[in-house]
This record gives sequence, C-alpha cells and structure tokens, in this order.
Amino acid sequence: MRLRGNKRRTTDDRAEVRGTSGLAVELRGVRRQYGRGSDAVHALAGVDLALPRGTFTAVMGPSGSGKSTFLQCAAGLDRPSAGSVRLGGTEITGMRENQLTELRRSRLGFVFQAFNLLPSLTVEQNVLLPMRLAGQRRDRRRAAEVLAQVGLADKAGRRPGELSGGQQQRVAIARALVADPDVIFADEPTGALDTNTATEVLGLLRHAVDVLDATVVMVTHDPAAAAWADRVLFLADGVFVGGLDGGSAERIAARMAALSSRTGVMAGAAA
Repeated sequence: MRLRGNKRRTTDDRAEVRGTSGLAVELRGVRRQYGRGSDAVHALAGVDLALPRGTFTAVMGPSGSGKSTFLQCAAGLDRPSAGSVRLGGTEITGMRENQLTELRRSRLGFVFQAFNLLPSLTVEQNVLLPMRLAGQRRDRRRAAEVLAQVGLADKAGRRPGELSGGQQQRVAIARALVADPDVIFADEPTGALDTNTATEVLGLLRHAVDVLDATVVMVTHDPAAAAWADRVLFLADGVFVGGLDGGSAERIAARMAALSSRTGVMAGAAA
C-alpha cells in the first residue's frame, strides 16, 4: 500500500511552486564513451531527458544498458564525453571537481543499495554529515525533523550497527532529505532488503515526493520497485527506448522481458 499525504499536485502546480522551468534534471545529447577506437564502449549513446520537479522516475534496462552510467552522469559523479547536464537549472557539465563536490553535498541526496553509514557515528551524526562536510551549521532540529519523517525519531542516539537493514536505509533517506535537495538519486535502494522492508522504504520515497515535494530518480532492476514511480523509463544500448506512466509491476515486467529479448536478439545478430 502506498503512503499518500495531501492530494498530489500536477506538474504545472509544482513548476509554479519551484520555478518557471519546473525541471529538476535535464540531459541534452549526453554521451559517455570509455576507451578509443575499435575498443571503445559507448555506455551512453546520446541521451535526451527532462524530468520535472516533484516527480518520481524509475530507470530500468537490461544488464549493460547504461543505467549506472546514466545515474553517475546525471548526478555529477562522472563526466559525459559530450552533451549537457543541468540540475535544478544549473549547468554542471563544465564545473570543476571542487564545485561538483560542493553541489553534490548541498543540493543532491543519495540513497544506495549499501547504506553507506559511518558505524562510528550516531544516527543523528550520520544524517547531519552532508551539512558537516559542506561546512554548514549542523542543525539538530532539522535532523530531528527528517528522522521523524522516516519513523526514527527515537533512534537519533543509536549507532547504525544497532539498527535493522530497513532502519539503516531509513537513516540514509533521512540523510538524503536533510538539505532539502534539488534531486534524490537512488541506486537500487531496495536491493539488500526483504520484500516487506523494501515496501516500507519505497513508501518513504513515494511520501517524500507526494508530501515533501522531493524529486526522486531511481535506478532499479525490480519491476515491483519501479511500480512506485510516476514514470518508468527504459534504457537499451545507451539510449532511452520508451516509457510507462503509472505502470503496474506486471506491465513493467512484461516490457522489460520484451526489451531484454530484443536486446539479446540484436546482440546475437551482431556477433
């Protein structure tokens, strides 16, 4: 069952609240090539994408389709070989590494399959770590607020090792929310969780979009996880090849099966 708050706003409503363009992520002609000549691998072969603020987008594709490279380029973790990336209206493609580091700390949130919590720090300290690294004042009131939003108001003084896997991922979500980021990038956020715990975590991401007006971009291999998104986009051979709006897990799985089959046939023909 999905968590719902107030009536969901339309894309136009969100654009009016958050800015004139209403775009959280924009990629134009993005290519990422590894190696040169006959050994070159084209991980992204010309990606064009515009994602509105306040939306939840899932990205899926067969193994080797470019999902991880897409996320890394979109989040400023890797540099495209060509093309343009804008986050929250800011062009990041030509930024120096120190500028990208500051942008990631202050304007982006990340949730990974591995929770990436520091075991020596308390839950509260882990949540406030992005502020600390960005040289900002550590706002304990803000930490308490986001921990309450993910159902961990009573766990601020605990260490990660004292928490379950689901609770640790909740801490990671709170850490991603603490700076009110332009975008939260989630890379297989439920990959290490059981089904019930995964549902709770996906419900929190859905809640962050519906109630907190966050923007979530999630890479996943799981159709059940992707079904929580507003839209599912499919990657194959480094380009987007279609999408589904509000698709069920069954429809998403069927589309993935067809895509994987087609990709396999094309790979076999190329061989």
